[in-house]
Amino acid sequence: MEQQVKPFSFSSYQVEDSVGYLLSRTKTMLSKAVDDSLVDLGITHAQASVIMMLAIGRCSTAAELARDLFIDAGAMKRMLDRLVAKEILARTPDANDKRLLKLVLTEQGRALAECLPPIYHHNLDIAFTGFSPEEIGFLRSLLKKLLANRCLFEPIEST
Repeated sequence: MEQQVKPFSFSSYQVEDSVGYLLSRTKTMLSKAVDDSLVDLGITHAQASVIMMLAIGRCSTAAELARDLFIDAGAMKRMLDRLVAKEILARTPDANDKRLLKLVLTEQGRALAECLPPIYHHNLDIAFTGFSPEEIGFLRSLLKKLLANRCLFEPIEST
């Protein structure tokens, strides 16, 4: 069996050059920029992510959202409670399984979802100033490759 070479060496580790540190700082920078842009709409970037995931049909339950957005179930419930209180989304029983609650955007939530893409695009246009389309495409492909390794972090279920 061929042993995989580890891409990182602790002996030459510099925090400010760490891929993890740079990814974290980048996410924080983008999240803050989006939060600042969403103040007038009365939502946060995390809430906007939930709204967008529901709007595009990627997720329809709290468990799916928590899993996809890497948010623990308790925090997701609290966020959904706030969005329900703001009348942005509603919980409805699943037609096939009454124990399951589906999340649906209200009319207000759908209108809000339509406002979000231009806000995200504006912030990304600023963040990617000086990047070529090829560089953005390459970064996108690398990030997708990184995300594809998600399953390596999840515990293996015993049968």
